[in-house]
Amino acid sequence: MLEVEEPHATPRSAAEPADTPRQRRIVVARLVLGSATMLFLELALIRWLGANVLHLSYFSNFVLLGSFLGVGLGFLISRKTWSALPFTAPLLAVTVVLALLFPVTIQRADADVIYFTGLHAQGPPAWVALPVIFLLVAATLAGPAEVVGRCFARLEPLMAYRYDLFGSLIGIGLFTGLSFLWAPSIVWGLLAGAALIALATGIRTRLVAVASALVMVFMLLTETLTTGVSWSPYYKITTHQTSRYGPGALSIWANGVPHQTMAKASWRLVHMPQQYGTPYKRLPNVHLDDVLVVGAGSGSDVAIALRKGAKHVDAVEIDPRILQLGQQHNPDHVYQDPRVTTHVNDGRAFLQGTNTKYDLILFALPDSLALVSGASQIRLESFLFTEEAMRSAADHLKPDGGFAMYNYYRENWLIDRLAGTAATAFGHAPCVDQFALHQAVVTVAKQAGNQQCGSSYAPTTTVVAPATDDAPFLYFKGGSIPPIYLWTLGGILLVSLLLVRVVGGRFRAMRPYGDLFFMGAAFLLLETKNVATFALLFGTTWLVNALVFAGVLVTVLAAVETTRRLRTPPIRVVYAGVLAALVLAWVIRPDWLLALPFLPRLVVATALAFLPIFLANVAFAKRFASTSDSQEAFAVNLLGAIVGGCLEYAALLTGYANLLVVVALLYLVAFLLLPKLTASAGAR
Repeated sequence: MLEVEEPHATPRSAAEPADTPRQRRIVVARLVLGSATMLFLELALIRWLGANVLHLSYFSNFVLLGSFLGVGLGFLISRKTWSALPFTAPLLAVTVVLALLFPVTIQRADADVIYFTGLHAQGPPAWVALPVIFLLVAATLAGPAEVVGRCFARLEPLMAYRYDLFGSLIGIGLFTGLSFLWAPSIVWGLLAGAALIALATGIRTRLVAVASALVMVFMLLTETLTTGVSWSPYYKITTHQTSRYGPGALSIWANGVPHQTMAKASWRLVHMPQQYGTPYKRLPNVHLDDVLVVGAGSGSDVAIALRKGAKHVDAVEIDPRILQLGQQHNPDHVYQDPRVTTHVNDGRAFLQGTNTKYDLILFALPDSLALVSGASQIRLESFLFTEEAMRSAADHLKPDGGFAMYNYYRENWLIDRLAGTAATAFGHAPCVDQFALHQAVVTVAKQAGNQQCGSSYAPTTTVVAPATDDAPFLYFKGGSIPPIYLWTLGGILLVSLLLVRVVGGRFRAMRPYGDLFFMGAAFLLLETKNVATFALLFGTTWLVNALVFAGVLVTVLAAVETTRRLRTPPIRVVYAGVLAALVLAWVIRPDWLLALPFLPRLVVATALAFLPIFLANVAFAKRFASTSDSQEAFAVNLLGAIVGGCLEYAALLTGYANLLVVVALLYLVAFLLLPKLTASAGAR
């Protein structure tokens, strides 16, 4: 166990310094463990709550913002004589119990934003579930954050920040490793419980932590041992046999929503010919020597392509567990067929990385049930349905080839939008076949004369402009930000203000750190932009997402070490460098890099993305080193990140490139709020 006497004094100046080498080692070890626990818990809660509370599949940054609030409050509490840490383990146990005992599904009727959800609504409504979870997450994260804050008080500011970053890297590395292993929830529960027990001080607090951890582990073990439950890097997957779709059919649910059904190709072609047979009917002259199926899933679409005469099929599926289920259970044994080559990859990334020309490209029901963590409104398939993506698909067709996409689209305006996007990308109108329940097939040949449409198609709604790589929000109809987001974000800000006022006291006392508040908002917004850019350039996968977050932490650590060890320019010069780097990133559009080979693309993208982060954190490190109260300063910076998280939704209106303009304005405000002595200080 790591134990250290906690300094229960309010101002940092009154805190006992870690004088002896042994005391210092204990404080550093406790700080690293606390930081690793914070980030691991944050990522685990985003992942696990999104799988069990369906509201959060479409508000992934809701838990993220709750985490930032909790960490900020924890740093403010670390200046008090009382402690939130004894409540952390019980609160985490309560969160797990509530989520498992009161599962939630939603059924949205709002046509402005489309949710792929369950057929029936159950559980508490969003206005009850979301605030409760937001407050539980904030209260849970406050405990380990308090530990880190008390350690900050016993170290020099930059030294404390350095070890905080080390711990954060350990946390994200551990979570990434568990994602790679498809680890079930019981594993993260055991790790989180052990960490909270290790952080607990005092016999009574430790016993409470042990009891709470046992409750949490029992609940997660029950979930893990439930028949048919498994985990992929993206979803909690549940499978069960179903006779509705013929013998051997298997229903696959993801995050509590019906996602795919494995059934024999012969059964589908007889009972569901509209969806699965229409592309081949509209493209009667396609030879099918080479076929690409994006969203291959458990293999049904691939099996149908083989029955139609395909000589070779590239089957692309982003989720390795769903692909594995197809390899193990598909009744046609399609993935054992030598004519099929499987690829675990994002569909857009696969298109960018292959030179193969295809006779037929199918986008086979690729709709995700969750947002990518940390990036507002980016779903796994977001960059697959942009105008640029469909142009890329057209470029990968043979002269007589064709393209088709089909799904249950929920809204007529979405069908019209996709048809319009295909027409723009291919230069002529596609065939559009619509069936019951907004089911549709959009088929288009590379050459208009090679497609044979049935009845003529005319849009039934006002056609929304195609989604683009800069604004890949396929399911957002446009116009103003949907009210559901505005009400949610307004509630987050109001609750955050009230809690900060109660815990931290008068806002006037925090005024000296106003620049750090705006730096926190700008930093999170910049991180969001980089997640979106790397998703476009290298694939919207869990691994790319994790590497971006790890890269951000490494870059911040490099900035801290540079400031500690080297003579850096005055902070005014550093801010000018931040502005120049943001202008450069804004001018050089990400789609210009798509034509580059992988390695040059990676080098240029990394330089453009991480240079402003590095310079901004050199400025932060210089400013943070001069603070008289590192706990309050760091808390204010984290609370600013909440505003940055809310501003993510501005991308719905501005696109991602123009988020850099907002970032620049936030850094400008931060510069203007710099204390005069800091702003005029020379290189240090």
